[in-house]
Formats: sequence, C-alpha cells, structure tokens
Amino acid sequence: MEFVSYHDVGGTNLFQMALNKTKDGKYYLYGATFVGIGINIFDVTDPANPIYIKKVLPYDPKEWVMTTTLKIQICNDLMLVSVSSGGGAWFSSNRAEDVKEADAGLLIYSIADDPENPKLLGFWDCGVPNSTGVHRFFYNGGRYVHLSAEAKGFYGLVYRIIDIEDPSKPKDVSTFFLPEQYYFGSLDPELTSYSPSAPHFPSFMDKPHFHGPPFVRDGLAYCGYNGAGLCIVDVNDVTSPRLVGRLGLHPPFGNGYAGARCHTALPLSGRDLVVVTNEGDRFAVMRDHLLEEFGAQSYNAISMIDVKNPANPVLVGIFPYPEVPEDYPYKNFNFCGLKNQGPFGPHNLHEPMSNKPYLEDNPNRVYCCYFHAGMRVYDVSDPYYIKELAYFIPPPPDKRRFESWPGPLLGVAEDCVVDDRGYIYMDTLEDGLFIIKCLV
Repeated sequence: MEFVSYHDVGGTNLFQMALNKTKDGKYYLYGATFVGIGINIFDVTDPANPIYIKKVLPYDPKEWVMTTTLKIQICNDLMLVSVSSGGGAWFSSNRAEDVKEADAGLLIYSIADDPENPKLLGFWDCGVPNSTGVHRFFYNGGRYVHLSAEAKGFYGLVYRIIDIEDPSKPKDVSTFFLPEQYYFGSLDPELTSYSPSAPHFPSFMDKPHFHGPPFVRDGLAYCGYNGAGLCIVDVNDVTSPRLVGRLGLHPPFGNGYAGARCHTALPLSGRDLVVVTNEGDRFAVMRDHLLEEFGAQSYNAISMIDVKNPANPVLVGIFPYPEVPEDYPYKNFNFCGLKNQGPFGPHNLHEPMSNKPYLEDNPNRVYCCYFHAGMRVYDVSDPYYIKELAYFIPPPPDKRRFESWPGPLLGVAEDCVVDDRGYIYMDTLEDGLFIIKCLV
C-alpha cells in the first residue's frame, strides 16, 4: 500500500462515506458520523491534499441528543442520509432511557446545484420513533430506495422499499420480513414485550432481523439478515418482494460479543458470486469481564457464496485470516490488547454500483475494512483460492475521542470507498481520514 494523505477531520468523526464526481470533474467525499450528528464534506479532487469544506448539521445536536446520522448514499445528485436513535438499539446499551429527543428515518438532499451546500428536499419517517430508524440502505439512482429499517409491529429491522420520485413526499411501497419477526397478535412473550427503543446487545444479533443493505442487482436483493444469514429476495416487482433463497451462517460463524451475524452481502459484477461478511466488533468498547463470561468467540469470516442458482446459495470459499505484520505488538488480532479473546472480524466492504461510474468496480478484487486489522485488499479471481494482496493498518490515535470506552486504543478501520483512479478513502474509529492506494 502507498500512503497518500491524512486528515484529522477537525477532531470530529466519520462513519459511512459516499463519493460523488461533478460534471466539471471535481471529486467530493461525504462522510456521515459514527457518534453524533452531521455530514462532513471534503474536496478530494487532489487526494494528496484533501480539503475539508464543512460539516452539515441536519439537527441541533444539543436538542436532538440521541439522534445520529450514521449512513449515507449518493447517486444522480441526490444525497440520502439515515437517521437513527443513538446509533441503534443494540449499539447503545448504556443509553439514557429518559431521553426521547430522537428522529428515525431518511433525509433526502439535492447536491445538483451546489455540492458544498446540500439542499434539503424531504424526510421519510419510518413510523417508529426513538428506534434504530434506518440502519443501512441501497440507492443506485431512480425512484426506489431499498432500506433496512424499523416498522411497526415487527421485531428488529425489516426490508422496506420507498418511492422518492417526489423527494418532498416519499411514499412507502412494500415491506419484506421473515415470519419470525411479525409480532402483531403473537403469543410469544419475547415478541410481545419487545421494545424497539430498548438496548438489545448482544443476543439480539442472534435473531433473524435485517442488518442490510439490500444490495440489488438484476432484480434480486442480496441481504445480510443477521441470525438468518444470507437472504436472497426477488424484487422485480417492488410492490411484492418474495424470498427466493436463504443460507444460514450462524452458527457456526458469529456469536457472543460480535456484531451482525450476517452483515453485508455484496454481489460481484458479472459473476454468480456474492461476498458475505460476519461482523466482528471494535475492541475499544470491549469489557474483559463480559468477554470472560461469554467464553470463546466464534470465528467471524468473509465468505464467498455461489448464487448461480439463487434458490440454493452455496458456500464455496473463505477469505484468509489477515496477515499479522512481523513488527506488530500483538501475536494476532484476536487477543489484541484484551485479557480475553475478543470478537475479531471484518466490517465494511467497498460497494460499487452500476450508476456510480466514479467508483472502482473490479469483480476480481474485494476491499474490506477489517477493524483493527486495517484495510485489506483481496484477489478473488479464483473464488476457491482467495489471496490477500495488500494491507494498511492505521496507527493508534494519539488520544481517546470517546472517553467512556474501556478497551484498548487501536487504529481501527471502519468504512472505505475506492474511486475510479484507484484511491482508497478509509475512515477510522477514533481518528481521521486516510487516503491510500494499492500498488498491486
């Protein structure tokens, strides 16, 4: 890897990022926030000299103290931003239950006239206040947005499709869910006592609910559905989505203190293959005594799934364990500054889409932010013999940005975007933005 540049983001933080290229050839990077509210805007036309433009605040953070803007998508000059309560019910297990200033849904902006000053067009309310709201979503242009979102009467997140042909008046189109999620009239006490605004970490992750995004390609949506594994949904008729195929991955992958049991499902362009991740987690939030109670943590993998027959998805390959540098201060990434084994594993992937030509779309290469194992780049030309090509581990930040976290201070890769010039934009948990390039 070649280090290109770094930006500290003014001491704030980034989470999911989105890239946009204007008609005059300028590249803009937009970053949502992991903790708090805001969309950060950078001019990255010259990756060696990223320019921080501003931070857009959709809400007053002093008034909307439990509202967060975690995820972002941009296509065809529209910028969509998810709105959640405290980052998600399972994420904020120590949240103050008496604080109710939280919105939940999707903000819709235009960046057509001025990419540095987004114009608010509309808001879609998921209908479940003080909840996770919208977690992850897919937008590849056009009138439909595909979301993992809360819905009244359902346990955990479900798959919802909305119509934004008129961005000022978003409309519900349909909802897909697994039968185990429906609790209207249920006699199951666990379902009927379920509160979408209560903390549910970590056993909540074992349940069949939709992490997302629903990655849509050729009329099929590939869904990381937490404890239910990979779900393939036919959305050729957006008003009536239906389940086509399903592959369970938990167990054996993912348990205990880890994140989403099935996190992301990324179809590779022009290939009958889908890359699926079981999320690890951030060691910064880990508490040794809880890890000791959980005992051994399951392996959290990146898997290669053959979907030639969508009704029968088949696991055909597992990505290799990330190489540990010779001079790394720990013997491996599982016991990395913790007394007990932590839930090590992958996080976000670079997600190319057909209507975003300014993003790299190489079906033989996968980019993964692997938490404290850093950015990892893989050659997947042979789905049975996957090779790690290169890696970049960010250095530990010089100070803790989130003081209440008890775990080790590590450099942690969170999200990545790769542009059509080969530049990799990688943000970090308690640090800033790194721009790097893979020379292989």
